Amino acid sequence: MSITDNLKTLKAEIESVSVKLVAVSKTKPIEDLQEAYNAGQRIFGENQVQELADKYEKLPKDIEWHLIGHLQTNKVKYIAPFISIIHSVDSMKLLQEINKQAQKNNRIIDCLLQIYIADEETKYGLGFDEVIELLESQEFTELENIRIVGLMGIATNIENDKQIKEEFYELKTLFDGIKISYFKNQDSFKELSMGMSADYKIAIDQGSTLVRIGSDIFGERVIKHFQNEDN
Repeated sequence: MSITDNLKTLKAEIESVSVKLVAVSKTKPIEDLQEAYNAGQRIFGENQVQELADKYEKLPKDIEWHLIGHLQTNKVKYIAPFISIIHSVDSMKLLQEINKQAQKNNRIIDCLLQIYIADEETKYGLGFDEVIELLESQEFTELENIRIVGLMGIATNIENDKQIKEEFYELKTLFDGIKISYFKNQDSFKELSMGMSADYKIAIDQGSTLVRIGSDIFGERVIKHFQNEDN
């Protein structure tokens, strides 16, 4: 099936339950993104800052760009002028740098706090205790140019639906608790980014509002040299 056909099938399934589709376009050529754009897709997710900035320059400006990969503080400045949401905020240091660069660009940047939910040491994210500590800190209250709009998590890469379901359930439970405790009167705290091509159906059942899907849209990734570059 073509990219257009894949998108049509996915959107029919996802949008019926009011979940937004983030088309994960890392390593994909401009032509593939343009086809997805022509088919009506407007939200794209990238892992690498350099690749994201390059695609931003070459594609229509009404695209909503999401940074979904691990972000180094020294690279924030390259995306601060235009990024829509940063999914992968995993430290106070990174939040402070995003706030600093947002101020320079006279913007408020939406962020998701990435929570560590997987049974894998290679994944990034804040622990459950760490996210509470961050939200209660004096430093957090001083950040005026960032807006926390939700949480993000990546489940264990495993063929065990029960474990994946439990990990997503725990993240949704944390999301609900944080919303009540810290964002009760803030309508902007509403996004729960969880679920990828292999597990998005489970994620939707557990309350995801944003699913990050790449291979089911664009096909399997082709390894390119910039994958080995730092963000």
